[in-house]
Amino acid sequence: MVSRVVTGAHYGLRDWLAQRITAVIMAVYSVIAVFVLILIEPITYVVWRDLFDQGWMRVATLLFAVSLVWHAWVGVRDILMDYIKPDGLRLGLQVGTLLVIASYLGWSIQILWR
Repeated sequence: MVSRVVTGAHYGLRDWLAQRITAVIMAVYSVIAVFVLILIEPITYVVWRDLFDQGWMRVATLLFAVSLVWHAWVGVRDILMDYIKPDGLRLGLQVGTLLVIASYLGWSIQILWR
């Protein structure tokens, strides 16, 4: 009989699916961004500003940023749970990671809608 020790890890489909969905969103955005950048020549500040004045580009960029943050969190959390054994150190690193990526997301929102 195998006894399962609960360690706080997230096992299962939810995290696997989150990684795949966020990766697809980021890949689609990257392809669209490359396509837009190839079509617009030369890229000046005015062209860049006009591109991001459009609502669809801001929303797409925000969706990319949220996907990137979620993808990074799931990946880093799993790495920390696998390789950092002392609970206090692991918790500290997880909280630090959350604070950093939340601040990056907040900064992205500020840039997009200021």
